[in-house]
Amino acid sequence: MRASTRSTRFIRPIALLALALCASAVAAEDKFPSGPVTLIVPYAPGGTTDVVARQYAVALQTALGQSVVVENRPGVSGTLGAQALLRAKPDGYTLSMIPATVFRQPFIQKTAYDPASDFTYLARISGYTFGIVVRADSPWQSWADFLKSARADPGKYSYGSPGQFSTPHVTMLEIGAKTGISLNAIPYKSDAECIPALLGGHVSMCAAGSSAGTLVDSGKLRWLNLWTERRSTRWPDVPTLRELGLDIVSASPYGIAGPKGMKEPVVRVLEDALHKAAVDPVHLAALKRQDQALMYMDGAAYKRFVAEQISVERAMVQRLGLKAD
Repeated sequence: MRASTRSTRFIRPIALLALALCASAVAAEDKFPSGPVTLIVPYAPGGTTDVVARQYAVALQTALGQSVVVENRPGVSGTLGAQALLRAKPDGYTLSMIPATVFRQPFIQKTAYDPASDFTYLARISGYTFGIVVRADSPWQSWADFLKSARADPGKYSYGSPGQFSTPHVTMLEIGAKTGISLNAIPYKSDAECIPALLGGHVSMCAAGSSAGTLVDSGKLRWLNLWTERRSTRWPDVPTLRELGLDIVSASPYGIAGPKGMKEPVVRVLEDALHKAAVDPVHLAALKRQDQALMYMDGAAYKRFVAEQISVERAMVQRLGLKAD
C-alpha cells in the first residue's frame, strides 16, 4: 500500500507536467504566429520578383503581426524555394513563393519534389509583364526590324533570360519555333543580372520582366514587344505578341505555399493574412510600379489552378522537347 502511495506521488507530478506541456503547445498553436515567418524568394535580390516580394512581405507582416523575413535562394530555375519546403517543418513559419518553373521542372529533369502532392498551396498572388527589350541605341526600332536581321543571320544574335527553363526562356523558344529564327540563349539568375549584361553589350536583348521598365522610361532601353493579353497602360505604344501575329500570352502566375502536412488552424491564419497582404495598398502600389496585375486566388482555387498548370507545363515541355543539359 505504501509503495502504491509513493508511486502515485511520483506519477501525479509527471502527469501534471505532461498536461502542462500539452496545454502550452496548444496555446502556442492557437496564437500562431508567435515568432518571425520566413518568406523564401527563389530569385536574386533586385529582380522583378524580389522587388515586389519585399513589399508584399511588408504587407504580410502587418497582417500577421509578426516579422516576415525575406530569404533569397536563386538558382535551379527558381525551384530552390520549393526544395527548401521539403526540409521545413510544417508549422507555418517557412513559406515560399512558387513560380511556374516549379510545375515545369519535374518534366525536364528529375526533382526531389512532386508539385502535385508535396506542398500546401495557400494563395495565388500575381503574374508578370514580360517582353523583349533592347538598348536604346539598338538598330532595331521594331520587332519586324529584328526579325529581318535574325532571319538574315541565323545564330548571330543572343538574348539573356532570368534562368534556363524560366518562363521568359521557354517563351523565347516558342517564339523561335513559331517564327523560324535561331537565337543563342544566355541564362542569368534574374533580370538584375540580365539587364546589366544587356547594357554592357554582352547580349543583343533580354527576355525580361517589368524591372526593365525604369530604364525603358528613362530612355536607356526599348521594348520591342510585350507578352501580355492586351497592351500595357504604362507602355501603350508597345505591341503585344498577338498583335504581331503570334498567339502567345505569357504571364507566369506565381503564388505562395508551405510544406505539406500543415495543420488546418495554421492554414486558415495564413490564408487570411495572405489575402489581406495581397490587397494591401503597399503591395498594390508595388504591383502597379511593375505593371503587374493582382491575380489572387485562395488556397482551394490555387490548388485547382496548380493541377491544371501541371498539365499545361507537361504538354509544353513535350512540345518543345525540353531536356536538361
